[in-house]
Amino acid sequence: MDLAIHLDRTSVIPLYQQLTEKIRLGVLEGTFQPNQKLPSSRSLAKSLMISRSTVTQSYEQLESEGYLETRRGSGTYVCQQIPERWLNSKTIAPVTTKTKQKSCLSHFGNNLLTIDRLKSEPDDEISFRYGNPAIEYFPIQQWRKLLTRHCDRSPKLNYAADAAGYFPLRQEIANYLKRSRGVRCTPEQVIMVNGSQQALDLIARLLLDAEDWVATEEPSYLGARDCFLGQFANIQPIPVNCEGLDVAILSNCQQQFKLVYVTPSHQFPTGVTMSLSQRIALLQWAEKTGTLIIEDDYDSEYRYESQPIPALQGMDRTDLVIYLGTFSKVLFPSLRMGYMVVPPSWIAVMTKAKWLCDRFCPILEQYALTDWIAEGHFTRHIRRMRQLYDSRRQALIQALKYYFGERVTILGTNAGIHVMVKIVTNLSDEQAIAKAAAAGIGIISARKYYLQPQRQGEFIFGYAQLEIPQIELGIRKLAPILKN
Repeated sequence: MDLAIHLDRTSVIPLYQQLTEKIRLGVLEGTFQPNQKLPSSRSLAKSLMISRSTVTQSYEQLESEGYLETRRGSGTYVCQQIPERWLNSKTIAPVTTKTKQKSCLSHFGNNLLTIDRLKSEPDDEISFRYGNPAIEYFPIQQWRKLLTRHCDRSPKLNYAADAAGYFPLRQEIANYLKRSRGVRCTPEQVIMVNGSQQALDLIARLLLDAEDWVATEEPSYLGARDCFLGQFANIQPIPVNCEGLDVAILSNCQQQFKLVYVTPSHQFPTGVTMSLSQRIALLQWAEKTGTLIIEDDYDSEYRYESQPIPALQGMDRTDLVIYLGTFSKVLFPSLRMGYMVVPPSWIAVMTKAKWLCDRFCPILEQYALTDWIAEGHFTRHIRRMRQLYDSRRQALIQALKYYFGERVTILGTNAGIHVMVKIVTNLSDEQAIAKAAAAGIGIISARKYYLQPQRQGEFIFGYAQLEIPQIELGIRKLAPILKN
């Protein structure tokens, strides 16, 4: 038996919550009668094209609330007796508060309502969605020891003295960046933030006024673009070619830009590495126009087939580059620890902005991270993970070529933890994603990363979180779904 239930996959409300509410309302309104048997979790999951765990979670929630009951060996039923006060209650339509809410919000708050990109990701058996590292390989026992070490040393549990971060940690990061990325900085220029996303938000709020112009790569990282749009900035997309952001097109623009946002080491999402000549041209253009450059170096630690080109910041001689880094991809996302390297003239104002935002980053984690880097755990972990991700990267590339043949073009294969793939198919991106999801495969279209979306058949494949057999199985199942 199928249930006439519609779930909105574009909603920010998780699927299990939507399903729970639909069944609850069905019971209260009499659509589902007392003692009525409901479909099994397996059959309902299949009919709604969602994971079985989503249905199970919903059923368990409703059972705890007294709407459903499980009868061993028989199945799931609507409870025979629902409290009378619930059965006799009338459904209350949701109150629309959008007008009232808008009248209370600032211009910034109202503007955020127009930015609708924060979506919960559905559950899939095999997910190629980008962003998740292989957290099961993180040496959590070693990390726990470092945290315990500082807990056992009568840690400072009061407010941190410096909003910019624990100074020994900033020293370790400055030394690491000099060695590995050619960044030129003092520890004072390093400011700790809750992930690079907070750095982007602080920069946007400090630098941008309404109607200011920002140049971004096309396609580009949504988190950065939304920070700029949240400040009512105008966005000028600059195409990315095989050498990175096209500086020639940027130079021909007539706008006076406040800043330009780039991911030169591993362009997101195409994976292109900005060439040395383009880096020099971009720095020369910035010096000529006085434009600030945000260099987002989000996963430069993972390079497989060549040595990384030194960071833009290290080549800058005019203090026009703010360098961003994060530990989310190299350690684990929930750490929420990142950093930015700012020009000396920005230290005071950025530190004050950080203090006003949330005072400081969690201090115990900063202590532990300092030891993690100083004792060599950080370098060893990166070395191990680089080997692991390289094997998974090769498995993905081989599977794509084997099962898709000439129908596939793979970009950005020499760095990072994702690749961008162009697939020849008659399906629209929406159809491809839906059909893949029905087969338990999660994929992401690159279309939303374009400010002016017009391309079809481009997808981002993350591989860091998947074992090699999962990668091969996922691509084998995907190939017939996306056949031309």
